[in-house]
Amino acid sequence: MIYTFCSTLLRIIYTILFRLEAVGRENIPNEGGVLLCSNHISNFDPPTVGIKIRRQVRFMAKSELFDVPVLGRIIKAVGAFPVKRGGVSKESIKTSLNILRGGEVLGIFPSGSRHNDGGIGKKGAASFALRSGATVIPTAIIGNYKLFRKMKVVYGAPVNLDEFKEDPSGDALERATEKIMSKINEMVKTGVPSK
Repeated sequence: MIYTFCSTLLRIIYTILFRLEAVGRENIPNEGGVLLCSNHISNFDPPTVGIKIRRQVRFMAKSELFDVPVLGRIIKAVGAFPVKRGGVSKESIKTSLNILRGGEVLGIFPSGSRHNDGGIGKKGAASFALRSGATVIPTAIIGNYKLFRKMKVVYGAPVNLDEFKEDPSGDALERATEKIMSKINEMVKTGVPSK
């Protein structure tokens, strides 16, 4: 209920302020675990990735945010879960895998934070996908959040990682990550969903 309200409100705000358009929503499965892997350009990105699709998208959020009055209660109510500064704990990894294995949608930024100073690390997305069996949807945020300038979020076709399932080595994770990132980068450049 709170998620629906907040999502609807943010959809209206983002549509007015950033003229946000979503392309490729049909690529997101209606059920089952889904990992939305997106580029990261701003603190505004999590809503951008999630508000234009029907399913609830959950995200990791800095643990300090949960201590902020009102904000902490809101982000918890919309499904965010805490991650400690300086890296992802075993508990955060377990929560992420449970979300995906439970058939929910998890949004992550494979490159880490905007300044690449944390987050799940580049191989985290591939690791979550291979360990959970979730569908990987490459996602591209295009634009720069200037008021009344057009922004776009593009959802590509699922990335097939079957070739990496039999080899859980670091090298396989590296190659799987490269495959995911190349799809994201391709969409950032072209503005159309990957195939």
